[in-house]
This record gives sequence, C-alpha cells and structure tokens, in this order.
Amino acid sequence: MWDYTDTVKDHYMNPRNTGEIEAPDGFGEIGNLSCGDAMRLTFKLDGNGRIEEIKFKTFGCGSAIAAASMLTVLCKGKTLEEAKAITNKDIAEALGGLPREKMHCSVMGQEALEAAIKYYETGGQTAAPAAKEGKIVCVCFNITEMEIQKAVKENGLKTLEDVTNFTKAGGACGKCHAAIKKLIEGLS
Repeated sequence: MWDYTDTVKDHYMNPRNTGEIEAPDGFGEIGNLSCGDAMRLTFKLDGNGRIEEIKFKTFGCGSAIAAASMLTVLCKGKTLEEAKAITNKDIAEALGGLPREKMHCSVMGQEALEAAIKYYETGGQTAAPAAKEGKIVCVCFNITEMEIQKAVKENGLKTLEDVTNFTKAGGACGKCHAAIKKLIEGLS
C-alpha cells in the first residue's frame, strides 16, 4: 500500500474547487475514461487577467482528486503566464509528495491546465480534446512518443517503470515496452 501525506489525504477527503464553471474563459479536458483517469478543468479570469475562479471534475483515484484540488489552489490569483509555469513537480511537492506510482496524477493536472490555457489563447477553438501529436507508442493508454519524451525530459526519468509511473504508458499489455526503452535511451 502507498504512503500518502496528510496533505494528499486532506485534498482527497476535502477537495477544493470542485465542479464546473459556466461559460469559462479556460476549458481543458484530458484523459480517457477507458484507462480510468479523466479530468476537466475550467477557469474564469478577473479584470486584471488573473485566475479568479477555477474548478475541476475528475474521474480517477484519490491521488487524481488530490492533485486536481491542489492544482486549483496553486492557480488561484495567478496570471496565465504564472500558471503556465506550474509543473507536475510543483503539484506533487505542494501535496508533500506523491507515491512514484501515482505521479501520472500530477502530470494529468499539468496537462489539463495546459489545455485550458490553450483554449483561452485560441479563443475557445480547442474545447474538444485535441488530437494527439506524434506517433502513438502505447495503444492501451493512447500515449504518444512526444508525451513520453516530454515526461522523460521534464522529470529526469531513466527507466520503463518511471515512464509508466508518470504517463501510464506500458502499464497494461506491455507490447510497447521495447519502444519506450528505445525512447528513453535516445534521450540519455
């Protein structure tokens, strides 16, 4: 069993900013219910361009709920430029840490925020989940080589297990293990 911090437990049991904002300025939706994790993030800006209100809905485990809750806390009052700087590491650190096997939950939060900001920046043109860029490596979880490369670079991942913990890639049938290892080696 994983060891969760009191902060993770608190944000799971008492999530902040749940729900959905009507007519949001920002809208991000990522994940896939078939793999068990999905998140929707909406926000409204105030007259000064700061995130005044931000809410989330998620279908996922306690770590996903806690990560989304903490993300909303981290974003409130920030400009979009400041919010863009929030990483999955920031979310996990603010929670006092996440088990390595649950780091994909913080990555999901970062990706939902990026999608919501992109929606705002494109005038609402990306409301539907964007088509994945790059070749799909893990068909079970629909993870592309670009997503794997980004996770490896941003988080210093070195092993297949690391990649699975941060992206879920390779966590089901295993047919993509060789391709994932090759991507890791190519970035070392």
